[in-house]
Amino acid sequence: MFNKLVFKNLKLKRLSTSLVVVASLLVAQAPLANYAEAAGAEQVEKKKKRKTQLVGPRVGKKVQKAFEAFSADDVKGALAILLEVDASKAYDKAYVARMIAILYAQLGDNEQKTIDYLKIAIEPDILNEGDQSESLKLLGDMQMQTKDFEGALKAYYAWMDFSGKEDGQTYIKIANAYYSLKQLDKVIVPADKAIVAFGDKQNQNPYILKITSYYERKKYKEAVKVLETVIQLFPEKQQWWVQLPMFYLLVEDYDKAAQTLDLAYKLGHLTKEGQIKTLASLYSQTEVPYKAAMLLEKYIASGLIKRDDKNISTLANAWHSAQHIDKAAGYYGELAKMTNSAKHYRKQGMLLKQDEQFAKAIVALNKALELGVSNQGRIHMSIAESYFYLEKYKKAYAAIQIAMKDPSARKSAKGWKSFIVDTARRKNVRI
Repeated sequence: MFNKLVFKNLKLKRLSTSLVVVASLLVAQAPLANYAEAAGAEQVEKKKKRKTQLVGPRVGKKVQKAFEAFSADDVKGALAILLEVDASKAYDKAYVARMIAILYAQLGDNEQKTIDYLKIAIEPDILNEGDQSESLKLLGDMQMQTKDFEGALKAYYAWMDFSGKEDGQTYIKIANAYYSLKQLDKVIVPADKAIVAFGDKQNQNPYILKITSYYERKKYKEAVKVLETVIQLFPEKQQWWVQLPMFYLLVEDYDKAAQTLDLAYKLGHLTKEGQIKTLASLYSQTEVPYKAAMLLEKYIASGLIKRDDKNISTLANAWHSAQHIDKAAGYYGELAKMTNSAKHYRKQGMLLKQDEQFAKAIVALNKALELGVSNQGRIHMSIAESYFYLEKYKKAYAAIQIAMKDPSARKSAKGWKSFIVDTARRKNVRI
């Protein structure tokens, strides 16, 4: 029988009905009917009574000839044969229109004609049950591809009404259509229905749609709840381990952000410069600067994080916050050479003095003066202190004399001057 041939089982090589679901990443909910339930017994009975029809002999011959051409991989030839068919009966017209639509879909070069012929096939509602059902769903898929999202929604709902069926992939397409129409609040219900429909065979796409809907509506707390579920369902997926901490940051839960990103790091999910730097920043914000410094140092050394002035400055600050003064001074010295900046030489010098590396401190502080650092009186005082602790009292005295010329440092410098003079006198050093 010709209507048993066919084109209903063709593999549409070029037709892509898998839709791109929104990623990256992140209210009134219009309720969707549960179509499987809404169809109910009445719909089932109606389909049982639907008469199975066959094409007439004259049209059947054309269909047979077209099928033979298709079997020989002559899709265009098969299409040409069917386009010449002048069917008079309503069923024959619908049947041939459906096959033409499928062949256009197979060729993949005229989506609108596929849609037009599908509408001709569907409109009389006289195709056999399976053909009518599949045509409705294919129409929705084609309309999604041509960005006729409202049309696609009507087709998918019509398919559920007619078939009494529902499935996860169709609900994903419905949610995606609402997203594309910027009806973000309507994304949630079909996405949830998709999750239920998939059951144990979980699919990430409805969760992505929910996260995106909440994110774009600035409902960050709701997005966090979805992500917390997703990370449990798909723990092997790297992107969730990176995204969840970012959403914790949006709701200012820095502790959870740090804990989650730290675990992601331990699991080997952090592979990019920005991810490592974010983790280091979170360590610093949650008062563990030592871990921040160790992390930055490791990945600057490996080359993953660029060794530039900004990153070296962050590293130097981390070591300083962690009270590793020697390391902080070393990185400020590297930063100073990179930038030839007086303020960085000053910072290096002050830290070296704090670490009792007085000779090195004097060199750095003098370089800061040479480059025109501000607050020079305070710098000369620090140089005087460094010389004093090196027991070079004459140089200490000379430096403190200069410091006293600065009004902002004069009071402190006077105290140091007396201390330097008295100490030198006790030690029989002439200054």
